[in-house]
Amino acid sequence: MRLKGVNYDVGLYPFGETRPSRPIFDPDIVRREIEIIHRDLHCNAIRIVGRDLSRLMTAAEFAQEQGLEVWFCPAYHDADEVTTLAYFKECAQAAEMLRLKTPRVVFAAGWELTFFMKGLVAGETGTERIGAFMKPWKLLWSTVRLGSFQRNLNRFLVRANEEVRRHFHGPVTYSAGTWEEVDWTPFDFVSVDCYRDAMNQRGFRQTLRKYFAYGKPVVITEFGCCTYEGAEKKGGYGWAIVDWKAEPPRLKGGFVRDEETQARYLMELVQIFQEERVEGCFAFTFVMPKYPHSSDPEFDLDMASYGLVKSYADRAGGVYPDMPWDPKVAFHALAGYYAKV
Repeated sequence: MRLKGVNYDVGLYPFGETRPSRPIFDPDIVRREIEIIHRDLHCNAIRIVGRDLSRLMTAAEFAQEQGLEVWFCPAYHDADEVTTLAYFKECAQAAEMLRLKTPRVVFAAGWELTFFMKGLVAGETGTERIGAFMKPWKLLWSTVRLGSFQRNLNRFLVRANEEVRRHFHGPVTYSAGTWEEVDWTPFDFVSVDCYRDAMNQRGFRQTLRKYFAYGKPVVITEFGCCTYEGAEKKGGYGWAIVDWKAEPPRLKGGFVRDEETQARYLMELVQIFQEERVEGCFAFTFVMPKYPHSSDPEFDLDMASYGLVKSYADRAGGVYPDMPWDPKVAFHALAGYYAKV
């Protein structure tokens, strides 16, 4: 496995939210975190995601300082096709500047766009579009209104690939959800966000193997688990246990914190990826500041976090006193595995 990576979020606005996933962007902290990702987590690659181009560039430049391969993944959630293409153009021009410094830069033209972009599936927000996939009648209504989401997606990806390549002259990919049937012909990597859950556990390897049929390197751009008992059964939907309308936000019901569950899930999947000979994988995710840890289980939002570290709202960490977080069991488990691969 060539790429030993982790996702790094510099600030997103998913599901129509007005508050970014990373409310405070401190360059000193970002630089230090990326240093830790390289030296202590033993990564040789980083997938940098976010909306603000200046934040993306700052983090990418820090990653280049550490010698990491940069997967540059801009995201303008809930934008339409025209806005998204214009945004990709601006980001591709910036990414080319990075590539001229070091060739180890890959541009990802979005991810899971049937959820996160308007126009492919009916719905104004990501929440509404995800809801369409959960109810067959809604997806049927969307198909009648807009046409096949698979056809819509691939039509857009052709345009996005062409627009990006006009300005960026390195490898280009797209991070697909497993429900998306992508024509990978225009891309350099087959990239997929691949979570295991109770529904797909038995056929997980078979699903993974189908991506090798395209004769291109396969990269897992997301895989991860939340930090509570039973989270391994929910996979990519484990985060949906927080009541954000409450003040302050709290968990919906009683959950039991379990860092071992998260660590075991990551180790099982990274072993599968190694055995199936993927080109690389990016654990989801390094830190989620919007989900702080609390000693009170009702308010321990870190249970709903995929972060390899647990954030604190009001204090610095212990293992890394200069950081506002502490490593979880999953951090140490993944670091040990990456160090040996």
